[in-house]
Amino acid sequence: MRLAAQRLIGPPAETPADAVRWLTAVQGQDLPGALLSVALRAGCTRAAVTDALDAGEVVRSWPMRGTLHLTAAEDLPWMLELLSSRVLAGAAGRRATVGLTDSDVVRAREVAAAALAGGRRMGRAELVAALAGGGVPTEGQRGYHLLWWLAQTGLTCLGPTRDGDQQFVLLDEWVPSPRRLEREQALGELARRFFSSHGPATVKDLVRWAGVLVRDVKAGLALAAPELERLVVDGTEHWMDPTTPERLAAARDEAAAVHLLPGFDELVLGYADRSCTVPAEFADRIVPCGNGVFRATVVSGGRAVAVWRAGRGKARPIELEPFGELPADLLAAVHERYAALP
Repeated sequence: MRLAAQRLIGPPAETPADAVRWLTAVQGQDLPGALLSVALRAGCTRAAVTDALDAGEVVRSWPMRGTLHLTAAEDLPWMLELLSSRVLAGAAGRRATVGLTDSDVVRAREVAAAALAGGRRMGRAELVAALAGGGVPTEGQRGYHLLWWLAQTGLTCLGPTRDGDQQFVLLDEWVPSPRRLEREQALGELARRFFSSHGPATVKDLVRWAGVLVRDVKAGLALAAPELERLVVDGTEHWMDPTTPERLAAARDEAAAVHLLPGFDELVLGYADRSCTVPAEFADRIVPCGNGVFRATVVSGGRAVAVWRAGRGKARPIELEPFGELPADLLAAVHERYAALP
């Protein structure tokens, strides 16, 4: 059902922006992987997802948990307003660690706003150089922290690409028609969209996914529940879109088939309890030593059976690390799916 909810099976989303909008946010610290995650759900190429970034339909920023994600452009402002406060509460301590003062970040905001005003775009190195030129210390980890802070506080975001490098832009200029939601409405929106696109999922799943409190999820769920379906699995309450079972029923063969997912894909990452997809005994094969870096997975019948990476060079086959012996027909399906990746 999670394959169906996430649009990995059944009719794909009509556009890359629709795919991102449906999921609400797509983990984005590994940009090539994020492009593939969206392409798989939109039935398009990775280049088409990049085009959506260049057109301002999709943006990349730090909307929740202090981590990079793709969002639909209009969603980023309300998500930052709802979800950034807990992350920013710890920013002062991080600034002290890297050697920045409050006056440094105030100055950084002034310099960045002036440097990017009027539709100008800058890559990371350019913007860090502009900050340094404006008298802001950027050595060591200071530059990255300032770029994060400028985006986390809603001044900037990552939008268009140039030579494969995403450019920083002013959020208010790049997203001229943002959605604005009151806090209660935003909590309801977050709950409805997460459980619809990731369900069956639990309150704990959304707490972990968005970095919010249990009481926040319950407040949102109180508003969203009439549009969702409740499902109890092994005594645990789950929520999902009411149409998900029908979508699965219409795509059973696809659900049972092989899927190659990039690292950090939402099917694996999007839950506090991942045992539905990731057998517990193999969890450390996907996230070695719990280092937070999720490897690309081979999923068969909804379960991860291997990790993979692209062969070196276009003519090289996929490189597999199976969790056990894989049948010949499954291996053949893996190679077929690899050759067809967008």
